[in-house]
Amino acid sequence: MQITVQSIHFDADVKLIEFAEDKTKKLGVFHPAIHKAEIILRLDKNADQENKIAEILLKVPGTELFAKKQCKSFEESVDLAVDALKRQIEKNKEKQ
Repeated sequence: MQITVQSIHFDADVKLIEFAEDKTKKLGVFHPAIHKAEIILRLDKNADQENKIAEILLKVPGTELFAKKQCKSFEESVDLAVDALKRQIEKNKEKQ
C-alpha cells in the first residue's frame, strides 16, 4: 500500500507522520487490496480548541473510501478516522 501524508497550515513532525502511517497500514488487515492511502492533516485557523482535522482517502478496487474527523489532537482525529474507515471497509465487503 502506498501512503502519502500532507500537512496543511503547519509542519508535521516525524512522530506524527509515522503515527498516521502506522494506523493507516493496519487497515490492510481488513482489506488487503488497498492500493493507495492519502492522509491530509490540516490545522484549522479557527480559534476553537478542536481545530485539528484528519482526512483519509483509501483507494480500493472498485471504489474510494473517505473519512474526515476533527478533534483536539491529530492523534485522536487520526484514530477516529481510521475507525470510521474500518466500518466502511466492513460494509463494503458485505455489499460484495
